[in-house]
Amino acid sequence: EADRARAILLSLEGWTSERIAAAFGVRPDSVRHWRWIFGRKGVAGLRARKAAGPAAAKAQAALSVIEQVLAPDVADRPNWTLPRLQDEIERRTGERISKSRLSVVLKKGGSSGDGPGTR
Repeated sequence: EADRARAILLSLEGWTSERIAAAFGVRPDSVRHWRWIFGRKGVAGLRARKAAGPAAAKAQAALSVIEQVLAPDVADRPNWTLPRLQDEIERRTGERISKSRLSVVLKKGGSSGDGPGTR
């Protein structure tokens, strides 16, 4: 939700949908949709809505890759940033996941402190 609001603010400053999409790691169509929904429903339209149905396959695939790359001991593995995780997930699964979605997956998937850490 915060990313969507920031994207709207950036568009009001003259940023293009393509530039905003690159900054947030999403597709330009997503940014255009956010702008369209904001024009129709205002801030309320930017609120995230939980999709009905089972957990998203992309999120499950992302968690599977994350578990594999974070499995080695901390001393034996590289540091993983969101962009590096995005690239690795895409390399292994063929699916691209946005930084904001990846962040949510990490928080909800239990990889934000319960498992092996980097400290």
